[in-house]
Amino acid sequence: MLLFIDNQSGVPIYDQICTQIRQHIMNGELKPDEPLPSIRSLAKELRISVITTKRVYEELEKEGFVYTVPSKGCFVAHQNLDRIREENLKQLEQHLTEAAVLAKNCGLTWEETAELLKAVMDGN
Repeated sequence: MLLFIDNQSGVPIYDQICTQIRQHIMNGELKPDEPLPSIRSLAKELRISVITTKRVYEELEKEGFVYTVPSKGCFVAHQNLDRIREENLKQLEQHLTEAAVLAKNCGLTWEETAELLKAVMDGN
């Protein structure tokens, strides 16, 4: 599992890591019951505080993405497909909002914007 931290982004480090692990799980790159790196090893690998990695795992557990087995570690939880769909819709809405702002800034009409979206979707 590759994780990247952007110290210039202004987004808190724990949030960057949570988002990336969440994406790995939702994309199926991390499978149910697959172990995650230990809190200490992840902290060492990313050169961050153990407290930060502990916070990441606690947040992901609260959201239902991982579960903890005492003395064994953290594991990927079985995912609810409705929840994954909802997460993806939330991200899509955020990206479309950003795209709509850009379209307005470029002076595109609704029809031009819809045509561009159709072309992008047809291309994939």
